[in-house]
Amino acid sequence: MSSSGLEIGVVARRAREASLLSAIIPTERKNAVLLGLADSVEAAIPIILMMNNKDVADAAKSGHDERTLARLRLGKEAIAQTTARLRALAALPDPVGVVTLERPLPNGLMARRERIPLGAIMMIYEGWPLITLEAFAICFKSGNACVLSGGNEAAETNGTLGKFIEAVLKGCGMPTEVCQVLHRASREESLALTLEEALIDLVIARGEVELVRAVRAHSRVPVIAHDRGVCHVFVDASANLEMATRICATGKISAPAACNATECVLVHRDIAPSFVPAMVGAYVGAGVRVLGDAEVVSLAPAAHAAAPEDFGREFLSLTVAMRIVDGMDEAVAHIDRYGSGHTEAIITADERSAAWFTGRVRSSCVLVNASTRFNDGFQLGLGAEIGISTQRLHAYGPMGLEELTAQRWIVRGSGQTR
Repeated sequence: MSSSGLEIGVVARRAREASLLSAIIPTERKNAVLLGLADSVEAAIPIILMMNNKDVADAAKSGHDERTLARLRLGKEAIAQTTARLRALAALPDPVGVVTLERPLPNGLMARRERIPLGAIMMIYEGWPLITLEAFAICFKSGNACVLSGGNEAAETNGTLGKFIEAVLKGCGMPTEVCQVLHRASREESLALTLEEALIDLVIARGEVELVRAVRAHSRVPVIAHDRGVCHVFVDASANLEMATRICATGKISAPAACNATECVLVHRDIAPSFVPAMVGAYVGAGVRVLGDAEVVSLAPAAHAAAPEDFGREFLSLTVAMRIVDGMDEAVAHIDRYGSGHTEAIITADERSAAWFTGRVRSSCVLVNASTRFNDGFQLGLGAEIGISTQRLHAYGPMGLEELTAQRWIVRGSGQTR
């Protein structure tokens, strides 16, 4: 038992046992839970906002910065978006049992490959309390049990959302152990659960760099990381400059604390004299601080001189880096050096440039003439996401229902031996 009374072994064992039950819940019953949860959350918006306001006030008193507060703070629109995601997940096909390959073998065996749940999933995360709802929904619909350990800065909100999940599960006749919300677990307690390799099948880490590193260093269970989002936009020489200005501006302004916000703009030298002053002007007019290289500052004095460490930073605020490059090769080299494998975009009218960029850049999502903000599970048709994986094994990019399943073989024979 931990110092706060949390029995780590009991939590892990419950998750393992619940995963055996969640794997066989019929699709219609899973969908009923998701739809019921969406309804109950909508009906309780005033309560959720009240608890969230308490979390925000406590976090501010504790000295958390505005970036943390922005990720913590909820509004009616954010809650409405989350309930829409719950309903979207309910409308999607159930991945469990889907046959992805079936073929007869020369020896008479019939082999098929099908999707099964991963099992017991633990998620350790910070900020964004609505992750609690989405993580549960994706795990549950894909047949998994989950243990959700959010940051203590969101304890009141996460605890309240956990109670809604428990009530809906109970009301639908489902085992409540399929979702355990540890809303007041310490970092040490959460990390202790990552040692339960015989009971927990996967750990997902989503938060600041320090959290992700701690989980990776400590865990005996395989870890998928939702890591930093150092997202770039390269404005090519052939770009429509009005389009580029709009994409770069909204990519930063619409949700500056989001992991898919634009953090660095790379500008082709041929268009820099016309594009940079206009782009910096648009940013400054919207309250964005621009940190540019020497050439950017010479073209737009409203920009501030960037330090070397400003390239490769995830600002998560109304700050953006900007650099002028000689062309595609230098842009890709910059992304290779400073990117985090999250999201990159090119603004171009040249199809060959678009194809070359998407072929060379290996981030989890590469966009052509569109905002980095579209690297999102809901926007990409996954219903929701449990995180955006920035590693290539076993998932890369937004993780939805299929990414929380594995594929196994079922082989039928008629007495064959080997």
